[in-house]
Amino acid sequence: MTPAIIPFEEGQKRLDWRALVAALTQKHQGPKAEIEDLFLYRGTDTLLSRSAWIDGMGLLTKTATVFPGNPKSGQPMIGGGVMLFDDQSGQLAAVIDFHLITKWKTAGDSLMAALILAKSDAREILIVGAGTVGRSLVEAFRAGFPEANFTIWNRSPAGAQKFSEVTGAAVAYDLEMAVRAADIILTCTMSTDPIIKGAWLRPGQHLNMIGAYRPDMREADDEALQKSRLFVDSFDTTLGHIGELKIPLETGAIVRDHVLADYYDLAAFQAGSEDITVFKNGGGAHLDLMTARYVLDQWQG
Repeated sequence: MTPAIIPFEEGQKRLDWRALVAALTQKHQGPKAEIEDLFLYRGTDTLLSRSAWIDGMGLLTKTATVFPGNPKSGQPMIGGGVMLFDDQSGQLAAVIDFHLITKWKTAGDSLMAALILAKSDAREILIVGAGTVGRSLVEAFRAGFPEANFTIWNRSPAGAQKFSEVTGAAVAYDLEMAVRAADIILTCTMSTDPIIKGAWLRPGQHLNMIGAYRPDMREADDEALQKSRLFVDSFDTTLGHIGELKIPLETGAIVRDHVLADYYDLAAFQAGSEDITVFKNGGGAHLDLMTARYVLDQWQG
């Protein structure tokens, strides 16, 4: 077997956001993934090595490095590699650009939840965090909510302005006002202290959190979780691993039953029109595998 080599630009030309969501939905109806994560830390630097095996779909390993200080020296903050293996033979099936899988998995994961939990007529989408992920979210959510207006808030106004110039999103300078005005709030920061306050949230809003991925990271406070219907993409990769849920569960701010469902029980993703819904995107390796399989199918198709 000669493995496919799939670069970013050529691979991306064959992909579609709604088709990816459909693929993720279908793949969650099959066997549950076996997953294993390895996290190593050196100060603020992180090595994440994530592996997944889904019977009948294949095997994947994805290794990422997150070095927050790199931009100061002109280097990317995030690097890594992705390898997809054949389920029957174990042979290497594809080497796929790390940033291609990360972009489509991360934004597609959150779009999938929003299409179920947010109001279909949502018109105001706020993105909190003007990094690369935020730009991917604009692209994905424009496909999912084509009539929506986008607003960006960032700790650095200069970063928000640059984001605006690239994406056309309006710039917000007051986070509380921006949150109160939004129908959908998307957070993609590296915050260790909650920046979204539950007191700001109103009935019918959807909060979709992408950024926090370490045990010490949080983007929303206890009240935001307590007053919402709370969902995750995977119990296995969020509850005991990510500070967003790990910390309030350990302090007793919320109990385990408050986290209602993950993607293996999509029928339970339900909310009333006046409910506040919160989704935590944990982005486990099984989602990388599902996305990589979709990418390879489109490449070969």
